[in-house]
Amino acid sequence: MRLRDDWEFRGLVHQSTDETLLDRLSAGGVTAYIGFDPTAPSLHLGSLLQLCNLRRLQIAGNRPIALAGGGTGMIGDPSFKASERPLLTPEQIDANVEGIRGQLSRFLDFSPSAGASQALLLNNAAWLTTISLTDFLRDVGKHFTVNQMVAKDSVKSRLDRDDVGLSFTEFTYMLLQAYDFLRLNIDYDCTLQLGGSDQWGNITMGTELIRKSAGRSAAGLTSPLLLRADGTKFGKSESGSNIWLDAALTSPFEMHQYLLNAEDAITPTLLRFFTFLDHDVIAELDEATKTAPRERRAQRALANAVVALVHGEDAARGAERAAETLFQPSIAELDEATLLTIVADAPSSTISRAEFASGVDAAELLVRCDLAKSKAEARRYIEQGGVYVNNVRMATDESLGLGSTLHDRYVVLRRGRREMHLVVLK
Repeated sequence: MRLRDDWEFRGLVHQSTDETLLDRLSAGGVTAYIGFDPTAPSLHLGSLLQLCNLRRLQIAGNRPIALAGGGTGMIGDPSFKASERPLLTPEQIDANVEGIRGQLSRFLDFSPSAGASQALLLNNAAWLTTISLTDFLRDVGKHFTVNQMVAKDSVKSRLDRDDVGLSFTEFTYMLLQAYDFLRLNIDYDCTLQLGGSDQWGNITMGTELIRKSAGRSAAGLTSPLLLRADGTKFGKSESGSNIWLDAALTSPFEMHQYLLNAEDAITPTLLRFFTFLDHDVIAELDEATKTAPRERRAQRALANAVVALVHGEDAARGAERAAETLFQPSIAELDEATLLTIVADAPSSTISRAEFASGVDAAELLVRCDLAKSKAEARRYIEQGGVYVNNVRMATDESLGLGSTLHDRYVVLRRGRREMHLVVLK
């Protein structure tokens, strides 16, 4: 399938400087870049769309450049941010760049076998930290007026607020990003910059600098920002924390669960943005969401595809298996880290190992864990078949000991479908 047809189906284009751009990308041979600022040791789910876009470009025979912002990261992009970002130390930025480097390599082919479409991974610190201030002001700053820069929406959003201003440091960010594009254009024949729609002002500054400084033409293309049904940005958990692409920060299971719980209204868009599923498959999943929303077929397909893309097929199968075992006796087969992840939101209590070793009455333990108001009520729940120990239904009121533990330390108590409690031995 031609890239144009695929991108139009998926709704990947928000703005473009050139109507013929998708046709040229379909033909291959274009060098394009996206910048990733190292504000954290990992990229997050909000970055996944741009990673997928670079991958789509490479599959179509274009050359992608992933640019780590080791230099721009020292300034911080102010675009539509409510306040100035805290400045990171050079050591923090270097560590973050290394973390991002490994993640980028999962999406793009950096090997020579890719031929003319071999991906490049560059760091703008190579030129932004070596150019002198006077050279930068003379060669870049002279091409733009303050009036022009102030008119950018990303700047106006901060200047129009009385409570938050815009530092000169942040104000210069768009010039730094424009200079990135110029350097990539001259050194690597890069003629296209991509990004989210909030980057439009920065991108067009780059195309203008290339025209004025090098006498060449360059293009820009943005994709829509991912928004939930309520208009807030997609990619954060209910607690407000990011869904990271680093498994050490967000486990594959957590990512799987987050996507599994995606709203019906946004799921069709996520399937188009975050997966490489065939158009017919996506259309079928769209229809399933309309006709049988409770089955959540589209969300399951989304969760499996994204986790496989980010962490590999084994991790996706493991996350799906963990989700299926949440209410199954096979919970005992989970490794300790996955077990703790799936019960992370459950209340927990501690009990001494010595006390548990001597045997604890199950009804009494239910009361201690607030799963029953009294021992009589607890016994009634047990007799009715509504109490589970490690997802195995209790038949009678019995004593629990070390033989009832998982990993020699944990007991998962459950009353009914929803009331769960984790007992931890100390």
